[in-house]
Amino acid sequence: MQKVELLLPAGNLEKLEYAIRYGADAVYLGVVDFSLRAMRKGELITLENLKHAVELAHSLGAKAYLTLNIFAFNNDIKLLESCIDRFKDAAPDAVILSDFGIFNLVRKYMPQTQVHVSTQTNTLNYESVKFWRDLGASRVILARELPIKDIAEIRKEVPDIELECFVHGAQCVSFSGRCLLSDYFSKGERKANHGNCSQPCRWSYKLVESTRPDEYYEINQDERGSHILSPKDLCLVEYLPQLIEAGVDSLKIEGRTKSLYYVSAVAKAYRGAIDEILAGKTDDLHKYFTELQKVGNRGYTLGFALGDNNGDSYSYDISKGLAGADFLCEFKGFKTDEDYYLVKIKNKMLLNDEIEIITPHEQFKSKVVSIKNELGEEVELANTNDDIYIKFSQSPIDYKYAIARTIGVKQHVS
Repeated sequence: MQKVELLLPAGNLEKLEYAIRYGADAVYLGVVDFSLRAMRKGELITLENLKHAVELAHSLGAKAYLTLNIFAFNNDIKLLESCIDRFKDAAPDAVILSDFGIFNLVRKYMPQTQVHVSTQTNTLNYESVKFWRDLGASRVILARELPIKDIAEIRKEVPDIELECFVHGAQCVSFSGRCLLSDYFSKGERKANHGNCSQPCRWSYKLVESTRPDEYYEINQDERGSHILSPKDLCLVEYLPQLIEAGVDSLKIEGRTKSLYYVSAVAKAYRGAIDEILAGKTDDLHKYFTELQKVGNRGYTLGFALGDNNGDSYSYDISKGLAGADFLCEFKGFKTDEDYYLVKIKNKMLLNDEIEIITPHEQFKSKVVSIKNELGEEVELANTNDDIYIKFSQSPIDYKYAIARTIGVKQHVS
């Protein structure tokens, strides 16, 4: 099989580094005004540090793709023209876009930069791929609605362009993400295709009859109402051999607003699966599906991959992603004289808790054998958001980028 790229989201600088450390070959990132995700936490990627972000990815041996994939109005075009020199100076490996006006500006001001056509363009057939290729694009990010057999046909008909597809993460109820529900319900304040979607597809709905405005009826029998528009999350880890065989060049993970734990754990699982597949080992990929149950999800679906997407692809009872394992802490430092690690607590940890530690190159079970506060006093509880010292029964060879979580998979994840 040919080499294939693992492409991870970089919601901020810290997630960028963790994504690459845990196995990404490339990351995609964006600044708020021109990206379909509006980031709010961490060391955000801005015009001021965009060049540093790209250089950081390059220093770690990965590529960095800049997302300029909004649907642009005149004001957006004017803003883009005013700062495109900053994008050019940052020198990303490619620009991801969906708007013809932005395409023109990138061709004009950044002629040496590769263009990747966003999934927002709803590219579903080989003639569309030929169109983008002839226009100068080097890669097309295919619509999520394509079954694998259609991807293989596109590759056969258009062998001279890179193909990218989503393999994991949240899905939009609308066709390739072109949704106006958020714009409508927020009266234009939360524009979905300008990076600020309020995700009304995840809301709980009830039925009302127009002549009885105060009478609400359950759409199905559930005290929480019904999430009739909320798709399950995509997970194609067990179908990577078929995707690679079909000719996909880049396997994309969704999730620039997801947690550091999500980015790290998902990258590690897909990196492991891809490496085994390329080594000819394809008989035990289900273990990676189990690993992916440990991160936040709304239940998993194959989406359109097999051509039979149906009602089972929707999450009727939950709208928020629930993780099968709790993210407990990230490692921040080490006291060599006492074998205690300084950790940032994400969910409370107790003395004698059994946990699982993962790093870019390790994964093992351990136990909390001692907890000390900043005064050096032994305590039995480490609370959420604490910076505290913990000694483990087994420690990572290299603690940098290590994280800890609970063991196993909780039952609420399907």
